[in-house]
Amino acid sequence: MTQLTNKTKASCHWDSIVIGSGLGGLVTASQLASKGAKVLVLEQYKIPGGSGGSFKRKGFTFDVGASMIFGFGKKGYTNLLTRALNDVGQECETVPDPTQLAYHLPNHLEITVDRDYKKFISKLIDLFPHEEKGINHFYETCWDVFNCLNSMPLLSIEDPGYLMKVFFKSPLSCLGLARWLPVNAGDVARQHLKDPALLKFIDIECFCWSVMPADLTPMINAGMVFSDRHYGGINYPKGGVGIIAEKLVKGIENFKGEIRYRAKVKKIILENGKAIGVLLDNDEKIFGKTIVSNATRWDTFGGQGINDPLVEPGKTPTAETKWNNRYIPSPSFLSLHLGVSKDSIPSNTHCHHLLLDRWEEMEHEQGVTFLSIPTLLDPSLAPSDSHIVHAFTPSSMDCWEGLSNKEYLDKKKEDGDKLISKLEKLFPNLSQNILHKEIGSPRTHKRFLARNKGSYGPIPSMRLPGLLPMPFNTTKIKGLYCVGDSSFPGQGLNAVAFSGYACAHKIGAKLGMNKWELPE
Repeated sequence: MTQLTNKTKASCHWDSIVIGSGLGGLVTASQLASKGAKVLVLEQYKIPGGSGGSFKRKGFTFDVGASMIFGFGKKGYTNLLTRALNDVGQECETVPDPTQLAYHLPNHLEITVDRDYKKFISKLIDLFPHEEKGINHFYETCWDVFNCLNSMPLLSIEDPGYLMKVFFKSPLSCLGLARWLPVNAGDVARQHLKDPALLKFIDIECFCWSVMPADLTPMINAGMVFSDRHYGGINYPKGGVGIIAEKLVKGIENFKGEIRYRAKVKKIILENGKAIGVLLDNDEKIFGKTIVSNATRWDTFGGQGINDPLVEPGKTPTAETKWNNRYIPSPSFLSLHLGVSKDSIPSNTHCHHLLLDRWEEMEHEQGVTFLSIPTLLDPSLAPSDSHIVHAFTPSSMDCWEGLSNKEYLDKKKEDGDKLISKLEKLFPNLSQNILHKEIGSPRTHKRFLARNKGSYGPIPSMRLPGLLPMPFNTTKIKGLYCVGDSSFPGQGLNAVAFSGYACAHKIGAKLGMNKWELPE
């Protein structure tokens, strides 16, 4: 047990210390800073953003993770990235994408999800005319969920005061959301749809952002994604996805907050069951009134192979053990970052693609291929006469551990070449036009993103009732909060932004910093 001396008590001038600069942590920090809190962000790497960051190589600006970005709309309440930036006086210029995704699926099933909702639905009905009624009912139900979310400010549903105010503002929306909390998208799909191929399409619609089939994907999340892509749209931040994190950092600093890089947290310091500070790997101790972990819950509390978590083993709350039994890390990814000659990509190509050869391979090792070509939206990301091709496919850490250095390098090359050959189904001359190539494995993701097994996020280990089992931001350790994709409502940049809003609101209530009125 760490005893606070008078000197360390005097140094406890931070209202909140945020561990990690992923988008969830940065939104938490920026929201708290905008409320007047003294905030410190500690990032183990040299740039912010985590999987929502960018890196530069030979004139190319590569996104670490996906380039398909929700949350940059201009209306409603679900445009959380727009709102988070505005709250700290920042703004990102964005480029609207006319489509969300082009699917290339088994049995020659090809469909593009257009920004125009009616156009997309019309295409889907043309492919499955016998399911016209069910298609309309399923996606209209998604709109019902979205409209509930979009009618109220999205803050902490742990705060009774907020719930009371928002219920009086939008009682029907609150009741509507309560109805959908325990429901999964697969339950709703099967109520309205019968065609096995169409139900498989709903599975891949969910899998493309949740890495789970519809039966395991919460309906709240599905309603948000399947509607917001038409309402707010997919809007790419000019300069790359990493610009979001950079702008949030600038906003935090403008509001007197601070971010420290290469500051790896070794332990969360507890005293009498309360989180009071952090211990860095250089043995420096920093104290604060509240501590926020943007690490995964496994990296925070242990489990799933993490034997030395941030919270000392033996002090893990029972609730976290229960969560650890319900959720497992999703696979990581094999990532391929290419700089290619411009003439290898036709000018009328869509930015985002998903390729799947056989339905039974959807959840298998390297079964689904995701592809982004962000230079089709923002040519400034690459030298003239060139494009960026970013492909990634789910890959388990189990397939990469225990290899010798030579075996590891050989596997990276072999699997990278296989991924390129899949891309050549769309772009036949791709391998002959590569100007720059980098391959990232699950080990790369674990090393640079400090995520357990390099995981994309938690997925249910069993069929669960929607979002009900997903934990909120508070923990059973006083003063310790969690944020990010291990907290409600889960994976995706807009989802972790919601988590950041909720976490900051909960801490703001504790510190007496929240405004009484709801946000406009």
